[in-house]
Amino acid sequence: MRLSGVEARDRFAAARVARLATAGADGQPLVVPVTFAVEAAGVPSGAGGGEGDGGDGDGARGAVESAATIVTVVDHKPKSTRRGLRRLRDIRANPLVSLLVDQYDDDWTRLWWARADGLARIVEAGDPRHAAAVAALTARYPQYRQVPPTGPAIVVTVTRWSGWAYADSPGAA
Repeated sequence: MRLSGVEARDRFAAARVARLATAGADGQPLVVPVTFAVEAAGVPSGAGGGEGDGGDGDGARGAVESAATIVTVVDHKPKSTRRGLRRLRDIRANPLVSLLVDQYDDDWTRLWWARADGLARIVEAGDPRHAAAVAALTARYPQYRQVPPTGPAIVVTVTRWSGWAYADSPGAA
């Protein structure tokens, strides 16, 4: 069953890791796991998706307007390079991104996924918006309290929440 925008957002916000999907100017997709925080408590309007919108389309139907923002910051974990990260290059070339969270269980009645589509921008250290993103992540992940992330922040303004669940079960979240 399709999730309302509110339910998709709530399930998304409760997850611990998301997959960030980007595509550069060449259209080549990239998906990477990221830690994240959902900011702003605005409740999406128009939740629930339009008729015939199964969540895999272009988002023209069932668009959810929301003040919500998702932030992630390049952290200290080993990477081949920080400044030249492909996800950062992709966002500079094409700010359209998607983030996906899901729950898999061998009991398929507990399956669900939630997706946030939006526009991303990169914020460098020294900008107050960067400090707010780091604060949101350190509040959410104890590991960052010891070593806060210092790399560029990715700030995603969510334009659409969508999702699906096998069943409308409170235990699925």
